[in-house]
Amino acid sequence: MELGFDNDKYLRLQSERIRERIDLFGGKLYLEFGGKLFDDNHASRVLPGFMPDSKVRMLKTLSDRAEIIMVINSDDIEKNKVRGDLGITYDLDLLRLIDAFRANGLYVGGVVMTRYQPHRNAEAFLHKLENLGEKVWRHYSIPGYPYDVQNILSEDGFGKNDYIETTRPLVVVTAPGPGSGKMATCLSQMYHDHKRGIRAGYAKYETFPIWNLPLKHAVNVAYEAATSDLDDVNMIDPFHLEAYGETAVNYNRDVEIFPVLKTMFDKILGESPYKSPTDMGVNMAGFCITDDKVVVGAANREIVRRYYDALCAHRKGNLDEAVVRKNEMLMMNAGLSVSNRKCVGAALAKEQETGEPAAAMELCDGRVITGKTSQLLGASSALLLNALKTLAEIPDEIHLLPPSVIEPIQTLKVQHLGGNNPRLHTDEVLIALAVSATTNPLAAKALDQLQNLRGVEIHSTVLLSQVDEGTFRKLGANLTCEPKYQTKKLYHKN
Repeated sequence: MELGFDNDKYLRLQSERIRERIDLFGGKLYLEFGGKLFDDNHASRVLPGFMPDSKVRMLKTLSDRAEIIMVINSDDIEKNKVRGDLGITYDLDLLRLIDAFRANGLYVGGVVMTRYQPHRNAEAFLHKLENLGEKVWRHYSIPGYPYDVQNILSEDGFGKNDYIETTRPLVVVTAPGPGSGKMATCLSQMYHDHKRGIRAGYAKYETFPIWNLPLKHAVNVAYEAATSDLDDVNMIDPFHLEAYGETAVNYNRDVEIFPVLKTMFDKILGESPYKSPTDMGVNMAGFCITDDKVVVGAANREIVRRYYDALCAHRKGNLDEAVVRKNEMLMMNAGLSVSNRKCVGAALAKEQETGEPAAAMELCDGRVITGKTSQLLGASSALLLNALKTLAEIPDEIHLLPPSVIEPIQTLKVQHLGGNNPRLHTDEVLIALAVSATTNPLAAKALDQLQNLRGVEIHSTVLLSQVDEGTFRKLGANLTCEPKYQTKKLYHKN
């Protein structure tokens, strides 16, 4: 895979910028941390060379100065809101993140439950956290937030929130997903600190949009496509342009709320340290792009991929059609179409040839591999085996998993475990291949190629099960599907 981003430079510059911002505020900074910290696969796709765990690696360089406060919206708990890429609810993801931070040697101070109301699910989760030994603070809905500044900065506003006792100069405020109340938590803390005579500041860390790239740069368009369901729109920061005569890109929510934030800073700090929403950010990613052509190509692929994601989410009933149309417009305005994704045409051609669901993969060197549906294997499983054989230079006519290996697994699935689909899923194929590798050198050779599937592009002509989606995600493949099911049933099992 061609690289277009210097990850080591990014870690160095980003750490330096955050240290500078801590010093600017006299040694106490609340840093709103957006995006995904451990598995930022969007960033790694559009900035080839960016490591998915870069943000955590950067935080580890500040581990002696940083503590992490987790934020979760009680409404999201009550509604069992699910993180789309992992398929788990926000409350479970919060527990996962806390464990992951601590496993990386980072200090987690506790959890803030925002927009707190004593609903059943929220209360149950709050008590679960307390029973696990976690500190929990309650923050409440404030009438008129964010525009009624006088009420917000009063005892009836931020004043009724629990105060979070922090001990380190850098307080990283993060959450399982957007809309959790990270910014409000930071501002509430600044209000309480000011009452206590503690000088503290606020900054925002969002990777996208990248402020020092052009508005219509493919990387920024890809971000807009990724957040189309949130109604985020990239725009030129008018406050930054007026203050400095410099063009910078931000997104509509930050631009719209900035006058209110500036008023809050004026009242809390005496004077706002920021002249624009771009000033609030500390993101240095734009300075670490080493090959713009590579980055643009990767971002264009992501724009098409996000269009397919929207189509499939709409087909499943999880997304409004208006969002699909927005993604389609972004794709067309960028001069792109589904034909820019080589694996799409190959998969559709294989389906037309066989009359059955098919799949195709574009390897990192540009070669395209296909897989078809058979009595033994689904198209995705066949594709996986064909790709491993190609990478391992094993002749196509050789069966890595002969029928004598596959058929007993099918019997187990259907006759003993009550399954309806005898064909092997991708995870079952990998397990069978791993077992075969103990006696079959060719199977072992193929298995060694799994690491070379990271970054490949895959397209399926039907929606895949969560099992197959999850396998490809774990392998680091970029998957899209046609928005249709393999059968006309109303209920689709995984």
